[in-house]
Amino acid sequence: MSALLAAPLGWLGVAYLGSLAVLFVAAFWRLDPFTAEVIRDYSFSNFRTLWEGEVYRDIALRTIGIAALVTVIDAVVAFPIAFYMAKVASPRAKALLVVAVLMPLWASYLVKIYAWRIILQENGPLNWLLEPFGASGPGFGNVAGVIVFSYLWLPYMILPLYAGLERIPDSLLEASSDLGGKAGRTFRRVILPLAFPALVAGSIFTFSLTLGDYIAPQIVMAGNQFIGNVVYTNVGVANNLPLAAAFATVPIAVMVVYLLLARRAGAFESL
Repeated sequence: MSALLAAPLGWLGVAYLGSLAVLFVAAFWRLDPFTAEVIRDYSFSNFRTLWEGEVYRDIALRTIGIAALVTVIDAVVAFPIAFYMAKVASPRAKALLVVAVLMPLWASYLVKIYAWRIILQENGPLNWLLEPFGASGPGFGNVAGVIVFSYLWLPYMILPLYAGLERIPDSLLEASSDLGGKAGRTFRRVILPLAFPALVAGSIFTFSLTLGDYIAPQIVMAGNQFIGNVVYTNVGVANNLPLAAAFATVPIAVMVVYLLLARRAGAFESL
């Protein structure tokens, strides 16, 4: 088995790690402002541009902030769903709920985003529902982006939490109840500590997927760019590969730190 996997895994490692190495090297190149040619000498000019440019800082903070907010929202929404699936639902209901959680993943990513665009637009279904109450939907912008991202990545939070909660013995919950622990205290002192690695594991998916997205911001966020949008523009339109490579290292660095913290929390055991 090891021999069969060695070749494909080795090729995957070379292609993936090799591309990251090339990306990191290209981040230190620079673009000649007069000839628009890439100069392959090494400097920190691109990183200096990102650090000193207020626009780039705002985009990076917006991307990281929305990714963190989406992760928190998905955790809050996913926990009761996962707990009901793991500890309350009957075997038949549990199977139906797992299918219901997985079903959105079978639909096309673009189809789901454009469906949300229709829902959120000025004459969309959301405004129709809110109009009798004198309210209106969020329209397109950062709030719309948070809503869409939270919907898109929610299954990736539910499934690790469900797996983690299912491994908690029912006897621990019964023991907490027998010792006088109320529901809130049982959650804080028993359930949450034991499910925390699974919660962190789910957050890896929601945080990283939001951090690297560049399609949804173009469609539902009314021009509020993410890091991915700037990278895509500099590669495909501005032809500034060094700056794109330098900006692409920002989410990589953020995820490296995040994964190291997740490893310390034991999250990889719940993946």
